[in-house]
Amino acid sequence: MFSESANYYDELYDALGKDYPKEVKKADAFIKKHIKSRGRHLLDVGCGTGHHAGLLSERYQVSGLDLDPNILSVARKKYPGIPFYQGNMLDFKLNSSYDVIISLFSSIGYVQNRNNLGKTIANLARHLNPGGVMLIEPWFSPDEWNSGRVFTLHVDQPGLKITRMSHSSRKGNLSILEFQYLIGTKKGIQHRVETHKLGLFYKRDYLNAFQKAGLKVIHDPKGLDGRGMYIGIKK
Repeated sequence: MFSESANYYDELYDALGKDYPKEVKKADAFIKKHIKSRGRHLLDVGCGTGHHAGLLSERYQVSGLDLDPNILSVARKKYPGIPFYQGNMLDFKLNSSYDVIISLFSSIGYVQNRNNLGKTIANLARHLNPGGVMLIEPWFSPDEWNSGRVFTLHVDQPGLKITRMSHSSRKGNLSILEFQYLIGTKKGIQHRVETHKLGLFYKRDYLNAFQKAGLKVIHDPKGLDGRGMYIGIKK
């Protein structure tokens, strides 16, 4: 997924103004409000370069999981003290259970369809301790997605210049983002392309998935930065 941009992921979202400390503070507040188990083990699913995991490791015993080996390579270099596993959130199996499982920055969208959404939430629930809490930050709903949107993002650092242009489209309830990058370093200018496909789910799709997994579910419409948050609590 991030085969072309993994090494520049942090620079791109720093340029976008993503406020990881603020998000972690809000996520921690959700956890403390709803958790019933007494442990401190946390799994970050779809952890990316590990930025959330690194900040949360100051408060919890953290592990991370992601499908993309390129992005995991960055995470392991940044946070050598955190165990990071490669796996698909749909069907990964770890010999551990957790008091907290989070999946932020809309990573859940990559499961793409309702059937996979149900399987994923059930799989996460299997790895959750009784009384544990799950935080899922959703992607856009079908009604919220805008096709034909063009967006540019620029990184301007000494020795590194990046322009990323994106275009949005849609096929059914699948959102499609095409990213094209111009990456300038002292070695020259490179052109790279990535295509990301994420499922568009309604609120009822999330609620049904949590309930079928045996979790009590709460929807916070604001969440960390306006995308909302689904909070699952295991009995």
